Amino acid sequence: MIRTLTAGAVVLAATTISASADTSACLITKTDTNPFFVKMREGAAAKAEELGVTLKTFAGKIDGDHETQVQAIETCILDGASGILITASDTSSIVPAVKQARDAGLLVIALDTPLNPIDAADATFATDNFLAGELIGKWAAGTIGDTNSAKIGMMNINVSQPTVGVLRNQGFLQGFGIDLADPAKWGDESDARIINNEVTNANEEGGRKSMENLLTMDDGVNVLYTINEPAAAGAHETLKDFGKVDDVIVVSVDGGCPGVQAVADGAIGATSQQYPLLMASLGIEAIAQYAKDGTLPANTEGKEFLDTGVALVTDNPVDGVPSISSEEGLALCWG
Repeated sequence: MIRTLTAGAVVLAATTISASADTSACLITKTDTNPFFVKMREGAAAKAEELGVTLKTFAGKIDGDHETQVQAIETCILDGASGILITASDTSSIVPAVKQARDAGLLVIALDTPLNPIDAADATFATDNFLAGELIGKWAAGTIGDTNSAKIGMMNINVSQPTVGVLRNQGFLQGFGIDLADPAKWGDESDARIINNEVTNANEEGGRKSMENLLTMDDGVNVLYTINEPAAAGAHETLKDFGKVDDVIVVSVDGGCPGVQAVADGAIGATSQQYPLLMASLGIEAIAQYAKDGTLPANTEGKEFLDTGVALVTDNPVDGVPSISSEEGLALCWG
């Protein structure tokens, strides 16, 4: 199922915006090394240049670096920015700083990761992360066949449980057919098929260590959920070291070009593809429009955010689970 631009996004993208010379925007990402956020910067920079918006970019040192993001917001307020695009590391603790920005007249849009509560930002432009998790959960269940034989390893972001991590985790479990406890957090499920919930900081080293921990707990792990493709890449290296590559169904979320190539190479069975360049591009358009006439972005009908689309990428489709091939995914990756 190839992603479709939401109705709200179509209207926004079709609008001709001419930014004034003093329109400026800030992009604050979790890190500046994760390819997902690199692509966001590309999208924001290209659209800012097109519209004549001055763009400043900031990033945490690692995923979870909340204090650097707070400092970035303070800098954007002092600089008189028109708006902020942010992927928050700590979706609850960032709220007071976001409120300061909004009180100062800045438009604040959460990209990819909803704040907690979601209406702490003026708008959220994101993948439906619960659906992204649900798609890979359904695919994994269909691939393993006998779900009662599953031994599931869960690789999350970090213990602060940012909303994007909770949504993907809980979507995966529901898609796989596991009863959720509190859908607003991960790790409280009682299903014996879940071996453990590990944290990876969404990077390769975290994926390596987490996979080692899971195999130490139970070397029969046969299904692996990963929060993103860098974590999956690290897990794959450990699986190679243990001679377990062919024994574990690996699923992930992001759909970047390296991740989709990993699907083509067989290192990842399926991944849910997001479109961060589109998120950031639409975010810059929204800030330019807001600076021009005060217009606030609209949500996708029936949702609390503007949905920028998702597609399951796999070369081994499962009946009843819509998907696209790795070839199609490579043509779309992160556009």
